[in-house]
Amino acid sequence: MNDSNLEILLIDLNRLGEWAVRRAMKINSGKTKAVSFTRARAKEPLNYILGDQRIPEASSCQYSGIILSSDLSWADRVNYTVQRAWKALNFIMCVLKKENCNTKSLHVTSGSIS
Repeated sequence: MNDSNLEILLIDLNRLGEWAVRRAMKINSGKTKAVSFTRARAKEPLNYILGDQRIPEASSCQYSGIILSSDLSWADRVNYTVQRAWKALNFIMCVLKKENCNTKSLHVTSGSIS
């Protein structure tokens, strides 16, 4: 990001902060993150301020269920999907462990487990 783009971004952040103050709104800094998307490592930390609060820097963020990583890799998304799959499999195994053999057979042959 060149200096003029950074300056424009900082001006926009100031305007947004002023808008929130005029409307007596508080920015939830716990839900606000600064992420720089690039294949190259950022040389300087991101020092963005919105209103009177500093926006914390993060290496990734989640937006509409998609994990976006600052280095544009899919590793975080793949790891998240694998974790969810393991949790689902563990739940199914716990449920099936408690059922008798006839019920397990019925689940498998009916296609309810896929």
